[in-house]
Amino acid sequence: MSNSTTTIVIPCFNEAVRLKPLAFFQFIRKSTDVHLLMVNDGSSDETITLLEDMASASNGRISVLDLPQNRGKAEAVRQGVLAACRTSVDFVGYWDADLATPLGAIPSFIDVLNRLPQIELVIGTRLKLQGRNIDRNRQRRILGRLFSTVASQVLGVALRDTQCGAKLFRVTPEMQMAFSRPFLSRWIFDVEVISRLIDLKPQSLHSLYEFPLDSWQEVAGSKLKPSDFLKAIGELARIYLSRGSFTPAPEFAIEKESGAARTFDSPQIAEASAIIERRAA
Repeated sequence: MSNSTTTIVIPCFNEAVRLKPLAFFQFIRKSTDVHLLMVNDGSSDETITLLEDMASASNGRISVLDLPQNRGKAEAVRQGVLAACRTSVDFVGYWDADLATPLGAIPSFIDVLNRLPQIELVIGTRLKLQGRNIDRNRQRRILGRLFSTVASQVLGVALRDTQCGAKLFRVTPEMQMAFSRPFLSRWIFDVEVISRLIDLKPQSLHSLYEFPLDSWQEVAGSKLKPSDFLKAIGELARIYLSRGSFTPAPEFAIEKESGAARTFDSPQIAEASAIIERRAA
């Protein structure tokens, strides 16, 4: 059995009604090597209270990063990933709070990284294959497939599903550098992360692993609207124009040689990282 450690970032914005605490507690009881970092993205409802209650009852398995202002999912994920990378962790990923992708898929993602050292990013892929339970709105499925086709052309690598909110990274200097600056895009930061990884390390083209999900469920109350696909195309154009020009924040670039790109200036990040570190001690 592997002793690798993993932190999964869960961005949360006004999730007090939709969040399912029981599902998170059931998961951490079964997966002892996984820590959950819940990021409150400036919610205006009771989300932060619920998250803090979950953390208090989790015996150190759940921690909370509280962002005082709403910055959007991309920035919430970025801040959470930076906090997680500051700790002694092997793998860091992010997962949608609505659990459209069940938490039970996380061990399979971890297994891929443990078995295949050349793989640096596992991407959840919603393929409607025989025997798999993929319940996805037909219009979104078609639009998503068209978007992934265009995004693949921009990235120079064929991907079937760029936008599934389930991804797991091997912690490397390049991975940390890719998250060191705020994203240009709000809706398709997943594509921008991959673009940055390829800019920093062209071999990353061969280190991506698409994992066909056994189950994925469209969840009512999604904040994504069909019109957002038009915005996504505009953001994709920005990513295309920026290809090859990404440079990490200076403190990350300076430490590339040592493989320790771990300098941070946010007190919220430092606090969340300290909680995760105490859990691992």
